Amino acid sequence: MKNTTIVIFGASGDLSQRKLGPGLYSLFQKKRLPEKLNIVGYSSSKLMDGGFIERLRKGVEQFREGSLDEETWQDFSKHLHYQSGGLTSIEDFHSLAARLKQLEAGPANRLYYLATPPQFFAEIVTCLGTIGMTDQTEGWRRVVVEKPYGTDVLSARQLNKQLRAILDEEQIYRIDHYLGKETVQNILTFRFANSFYEPIWNHNFIDHIQISVAEKVNLGNRAGYFDGIGTLRDMFQNHLFELLSLISMEPPATFQVEDLREAKVKALHAVRPLSSQDVEVSTVRGQYKGYRNISGVAPDSNTETYAALRLYLDNPRWQEVPFYLRSGKYLAEKSTEIIIQFKAMPFPIGGENRIGSMSPNILSFCLQPDEGFHQRFEVKVPDTQAETRPVEMVFHYRDAFGEATIPEAYERLLLDALNGDASLFTRGDRAELAWELLEPVMKAWHSPNGPDLHIYEPLSWGPKAADDLIEKDGRSWLRVCGIHKADALQPILI
Repeated sequence: MKNTTIVIFGASGDLSQRKLGPGLYSLFQKKRLPEKLNIVGYSSSKLMDGGFIERLRKGVEQFREGSLDEETWQDFSKHLHYQSGGLTSIEDFHSLAARLKQLEAGPANRLYYLATPPQFFAEIVTCLGTIGMTDQTEGWRRVVVEKPYGTDVLSARQLNKQLRAILDEEQIYRIDHYLGKETVQNILTFRFANSFYEPIWNHNFIDHIQISVAEKVNLGNRAGYFDGIGTLRDMFQNHLFELLSLISMEPPATFQVEDLREAKVKALHAVRPLSSQDVEVSTVRGQYKGYRNISGVAPDSNTETYAALRLYLDNPRWQEVPFYLRSGKYLAEKSTEIIIQFKAMPFPIGGENRIGSMSPNILSFCLQPDEGFHQRFEVKVPDTQAETRPVEMVFHYRDAFGEATIPEAYERLLLDALNGDASLFTRGDRAELAWELLEPVMKAWHSPNGPDLHIYEPLSWGPKAADDLIEKDGRSWLRVCGIHKADALQPILI
């Protein structure tokens, strides 16, 4: 059995401590990592092995659910090593290569994880390629690339070109941690393993679809990084478009890696491009009050902290079904939810004796905070002539499978990368396509005569213009996830 080495570039950073360390420890505890394993941290910080080990331990204790098992940690820490060096220094990469050879003592597989600022992605891969560290003669070589993957179409294409000059596409794992979430993965199972949904998953039965990603925390010390990037780049190009693909894609020919990724790319190809006129009437950009007063933010900043889009897919399944996407910072609650609203019945049950109005059926995918599914349907109220009321069937993962059964997203994705399963990773052409779809919006929003920037109150649900966007179509933003049982019988409009 070959050695396997995981090299974490940027190992002294926040991502390594919060996500990668806890994820790898959990995989080790579950005995899912290779037996012959080296985990090597690499960054410019002047740490020794012990300092790196202690830093990861603090991350496991602070950011992972469940207590640390001392015996397991002692066994895990024996696999941890650290090498100090620059991210662009060929000399330091030679030193890293020598250290890896010493640790591996023979042929080995290697996973390089780029947990660094994006401006170093291409330079790190170039250094690896220059000294032969991507050669697969003695074992596979894979590179995990964190987001953001470019900042626009041109930068994404350039990054793809630079990486592919050294690596084959099959060696590149562009990570989006949303796809590691258990409920996101189960969207496909829900759709294609339950025969009563697929026949109605189309424009004949579905009125519209809402995809919402709300964050409650303000930007705080992230504002300096975020200003000039904005919510479109931060959330839509990756997270929201990935969710859109999973909800709208056609059944893949098989569930093998390439067929699945191809089906997701085809879904994005069907998205109707937005013209300059579409941007005016089908998009909303907002900024929460007080954002410009945060340290690191330009006093005249027009960076959006909230965005909402109305999109259409031009294919037989989704013709003229609107997809409403929204995401914002410093909103009322932390919540990620996909709402499928079905068409209302064309006639009232009960005829002239009908009391009140019927609510349309709703299917909700709750991705956070209470992972699961909600289905809302109409029933007759007992002891009435014809009164109906919406009720819910609810499934939550923790209720059904227990507290310890939902792994953190990075845990699943790290394991998939080690196993060579790229199903939940982004293909290069998909990254470029997503930027192409957002390009006219970004261009219009940042032009001198672009659409208005709407200011909204912190801890609200965003600007009124976003409500107007959907209400002009005779619809309303809905929320099911996190609603208390006492309120759950009525549609929650926000």
